[in-house]
Amino acid sequence: ACSKDVMEKISETSSDNVIELNGSGAAFTKAVTEKAGDNFFRCLHCLTCAGGCPFTRYMDPKPNGVIRMIQMGLKKEVLESPSMWICVGCHTCAVQCPMGIDISGVMDAVRQIAVAEKVDIPEPDIHNFHKEVIRSVERYGRTHKLEIMMRYKMITRDWFSDLGTGVRMFAKRKLELWPSKVRDPLSIRNLF
Repeated sequence: ACSKDVMEKISETSSDNVIELNGSGAAFTKAVTEKAGDNFFRCLHCLTCAGGCPFTRYMDPKPNGVIRMIQMGLKKEVLESPSMWICVGCHTCAVQCPMGIDISGVMDAVRQIAVAEKVDIPEPDIHNFHKEVIRSVERYGRTHKLEIMMRYKMITRDWFSDLGTGVRMFAKRKLELWPSKVRDPLSIRNLF
């Protein structure tokens, strides 16, 4: 979570359109901009992204707060924030953003930087889940939810916490026993 000092810095400068950065803060902001491929300095901090996000109640800071911290070059605070790991990449925020900023892409860019720099991830179970989803896509060309859940459960050793949900999903045919595959799985594997 963000410290109170960081949130005060954000609120003090939230009316600025441009921030002058020097040193490692500027390098971090530039790296996120290049990875995300979007100019998030257009952000109005209108909170539309937070209003539409289905997971914002679990985020501290909210998506616009993460954007603001990146704009300010607060690398340590951003990389240690759990918000980017809670983002599921549904793009609801991007669709509703009046400036058309791909906030999910920014969150993904920050996750990539955190993994590359081997930062201690504040939500390791979420990161493990992300890895299992990617492994499933690499293996089959699409997700096999049952296998993802089983592999995730093996990693976390939390066998029964959501067993009821799994049974309901299975009963409603949301969990297929056998994975479906794309026609050309080799082309998908080549992406990885």
